[in-house]
Amino acid sequence: METEAGSEQNGLMDIEAVQKTLNRSRASIYRYANTDPNALNPPYNPALLNPELRLHKDDVLLFHPNEVARFARDVLKIKQVTIEVREAPPTPTQELLQAILTELQSIHQLLKERS
Repeated sequence: METEAGSEQNGLMDIEAVQKTLNRSRASIYRYANTDPNALNPPYNPALLNPELRLHKDDVLLFHPNEVARFARDVLKIKQVTIEVREAPPTPTQELLQAILTELQSIHQLLKERS
């Protein structure tokens, strides 16, 4: 089994990615997920698939690839588990911050050369 994390979620997997990885139906993923209508973030349960912490009950369920692999190995008894996390493409904000950093580094270098 190979796990590929959705890059658009900062390395976290949404329900569709988990469904595809575990080759299970969407309904069964929800059955496996550690959720409780009366609690926003129920305590960790090693027999269930534990989502990342949420701030609001309407937030999308997201799962860390290591948690999906643990669940596949320990609960579903899938023997071969491989995790592959793909880096997200840079966002406009990250590109801008990188440009600012490059500019600051060149200014720093010029100031160093002058002193």
